[in-house]
Order: sequence, then C-alpha cells, then structure tokens
Amino acid sequence: MTILLELDLTGKLVEDVGSHPIERVLARRRLALRTLVDRLASAAEDPNVVGLLARLGASSMSLAQAEELSDAVVRFRASGKDAIAWAETFGELGRGTAAYVLAAGFSEVWLQPSGSVGLMGAAAAGVFVRGTLDRANVEPLFAQRHEYKNAVDSLLRSKFTEAHHEATERLATSAYEQIVSAVAVGRRLSEDRVRELVDRAPIPAAEAQEAGLVDHLGYRDAVRGALDRRWVEKPTLLYLSRYRRRWDSVRRARKARRPAVGLIEAIGAIQTGRSKRGPVGRVAGSDTVAAAFRSAVRDERIKAIVFRVNSRGGSYIASDTIWREVCVAREAGKPVVVSMGDVAGSGGYYVAMAADVIVAQSATLTGSIGVLGGKLQASGLLERLGVNVESLARGRHALMFSSQTGFSEEEWAKLNEWLDLVYDDFTDKVARGRAMTREAVYEVARGRVWTGADAAERGLIDELGGLRRAVEIARERASLPPDAPLRPALAVSPVRRLRRPRNSDDPSAFVQVRGWNAELWEWGEHAQLASALGLPAAGPLTMPAGPLR
Repeated sequence: MTILLELDLTGKLVEDVGSHPIERVLARRRLALRTLVDRLASAAEDPNVVGLLARLGASSMSLAQAEELSDAVVRFRASGKDAIAWAETFGELGRGTAAYVLAAGFSEVWLQPSGSVGLMGAAAAGVFVRGTLDRANVEPLFAQRHEYKNAVDSLLRSKFTEAHHEATERLATSAYEQIVSAVAVGRRLSEDRVRELVDRAPIPAAEAQEAGLVDHLGYRDAVRGALDRRWVEKPTLLYLSRYRRRWDSVRRARKARRPAVGLIEAIGAIQTGRSKRGPVGRVAGSDTVAAAFRSAVRDERIKAIVFRVNSRGGSYIASDTIWREVCVAREAGKPVVVSMGDVAGSGGYYVAMAADVIVAQSATLTGSIGVLGGKLQASGLLERLGVNVESLARGRHALMFSSQTGFSEEEWAKLNEWLDLVYDDFTDKVARGRAMTREAVYEVARGRVWTGADAAERGLIDELGGLRRAVEIARERASLPPDAPLRPALAVSPVRRLRRPRNSDDPSAFVQVRGWNAELWEWGEHAQLASALGLPAAGPLTMPAGPLR
C-alpha cells in the first residue's frame, strides 16, 4: 500500500502538546511543530510514502515556525518524494506572508482561482498607552537597563523613542530580507523580482501564476484529481498526525536502550516553581527545568542535551537557576546545544547563553539583554473612583512596591541599584558564555532585540537552523551515531506521578503539572492592573515583542 500524507496547516501550530497524558488527550486536534518535523523525517525514509499534500492559507503561523517546517519539507523532498502545497488563498484581504514562505519550500504550489497571494512583507508596531494612563490618573514608575529595553515603553511613553524606533525598524527589515531570500530560493526568482512582487501584493491568482509564485490554479477537486493520476497505484490519503511508520513502536523500544540525546524544554514565561499551563499560557518552571538537567546528568544513557527554548523570559531568579544547571551539565561532560523557537529573549536568552552551541531560526527573536523594574501607582485612579485605601506598615520600605504610593528617593536608589546589579550580572555571563569582551557585549546588549539572522552576525548565536540541526550538532559533540535517539530527559510515568516523591532528587517531585491557578504575576499587588494595561507580567527579564509573522 502506498501512502500520500496530508497536512492541514490552516489552524494553530503549537510548539508541542505537553508531556502529561491528559494534556495529550485534550490536544489531540492541535498540531505540534516538533511532531510534524519528526514525522516528516520518518516518512522521508519510508518507501511506502510517495508524497505530501499540505493545505496552507490563513493561520497563526509565525515566520520562525514557517522556516523550521519549510526546512523539514525541503529535507523530505530531498528523499525524492513530491511535496505539494495548495491553498484557497494566502490571506483574504489580509496577510499571508508566513504561509506563503512555507509554500515556497514545496515542489509544487496550487491556488484556488478566486484566491490571492498576500505576500505583504514584514511589519512591526509599537502600542503606547501612556495617554490612557494619564487620563486614568495612573502613574507608571519604571526604570530600564538600557535604552533598547522597551518592554515598558508602551506605559512610559506616547511614541517611539529613537532607540525603540531603530530596533523595531531593524526587526522589520531583517524579517523582510529573510522573506525575500526564502521566496527567491524556493521559487527560483531573483531577489529584485521578489521585492517587486511584494510591493504588488496582494496579487490575484492569475497574476500570481503568471509571475511564477504558483504553479497551477484549481479547486480542491482539481488538485486531488491531478494527484490521483500521478501514480499508477492510487495512494491512500493519510493525515500526517495519524502516520506511524511500520515497526515504529519496536524501533522506539530499541532506541530507548541506546545512548541518546536528552531533550529539555523551556516553553513560556520563565518562573520559579514547577512548569505548568496557566490562564495566560505556559510557564517554564525553574524547578522542573532544573530537575530535567539533573536527571540528564545522572542518566548514563544520555550523552548530550538539546535544550529547546521558546520564551520571552520572566523571572531573573528562575532564569539564573536554570543558567546554573546548564553550566553544571557542561561541567559533568554533557554537551548542551540550545535550539531556539519563535522567541528566546531576555530571560529566554539568559538560560541559553551558557550552552556549548546556540542554534536559532533566521526569524527567531532573541537577545534583549537587559532588565526592567518598577510599578504602577494607582492611587490617583482609586481616589477618582472614590476608593480610599489606608495602609499601616512597620519597616522603612514595607510599602516600596505598593501601588498606593510612589517611590521615595531612597527607594528609587535601591531600585536602580538592583537593576544595575542584574544588568551587570547578565552581561558578565554573556561575555563568559559567548567568549566576548564586555565592550562587545555592550554593543549588542542594552536591551536590544535581534532576529536570529542579525544575532548570528553579532556572535549571540552560533548557527541558523531548527531543532533537527541542534540534535545533529549534539550527536556530533557526543560522538553519537547519526540515528542516536532523541528522548525526554525527564520522563515520569503516570503511576510515578501519583506517588509521593522520596526527596528533592526524585524527578516526580518536579514533573509538569496541569494547573489553572498559576501565579504568573511578579510585580506585586498592582500586577493584574499592569498586565491589563500591557505590562509584561512575567517578570523583569522580559522582552517586548512577539513572534514575527
């Protein structure tokens, strides 16, 4: 029996679906990037698989996700198999850039005759609510290290500062360059020609075909009909998510006993405590991530570690805890290779900087080496609303982070002293981890966010690529064979999860839990108001921007 794999990418593409069995059941219809990449790699070696048919179009896919999945498609094609993309439209009166960048990596692209190609380029924006805060009698009291650390600029200012404008413009420019390059290579067009087409977008289907952006126009039935006639034996259509190569379970069992690469993940806001899923997203708990590193160090079968980071950062203390475990793993002789996802900035960069090798996609947002701190003073708003709050305190600074008071001169000095301490610690560790001088770090730090492509040029990362490239490097560093398995460094069975842990060295003490009462706020009693107004709630090592799309 021959198989034509099918993939529907019009929905949300997530990093993974979690490790807990209940999470996996609840996420059955969600597409996980890592699972898709792994399945495509397995299918490339399967003689029963003749090709891939992917439906693209409107989705929330980021540019970095499109790059990583496109790399997987190109590798699949290298095995001699067809990869066909079809779409009703690449953005209906909207952006379809990321989806089209992915389509350019396929051997063939179909588009519905009524559709269009919304290859719109790249854009980045800043939203400023200082005027709203002023009208509400709420005063933002924050300090930053340094001028590019603009995560709270939306609260402090009414428009771009010169540094914020410069950094944001460069992010958009870098993303635009990556888009043009990817489309030019995939569709065999000159970069100048692609730039012309971007400026013409959105482009109607017929014009897109004439310009070489798509190969064929047709509805779904035409696509299916053409594919049915392509092979002598009509292949069975099977969703990639349902695909399992024959003997996969046997191969996995055998690989489980072989020397392996251990996978550790830090996905979501970095906080102290256990990893969890909360009401505003995932939390990478320092207890859980640190336990995974300790488990990998103790496991004699794990010879190297791949650390997947997809985080905008958060707590300085939690980030520093994880940083130390990376150092300990390396000291124990276990190579650590970081694979960055959409975002690995501020605390997300902090946890990565001590690794042997850092790999990121061209569109990954990284860097943001800086720190911020402060509070929102809401006493004026409460007074306007007729709310009276009386506080009694013992201790000179007991109300330092209360939203009812401002900072005294002494408290401002203490806040700035702490920010200087954190910034100096951060940059010193970057210099040591990346073998850079402090002067070189200063030029790329100051809170500035870079794309992966720009970060590579400045020494903040080592290589461009996705998770599979990071795994290849880890195998090489540990002198493992090319087929050495990748498996979770911290794997706890459902039965062990129910048992009480014996001590803090027991992995079950820190396994990922499913909790909806996660305490994500790190700014004190005023934090929920701050979050509602746009302040990054995760903590002082938080970067300002989301994934490029």
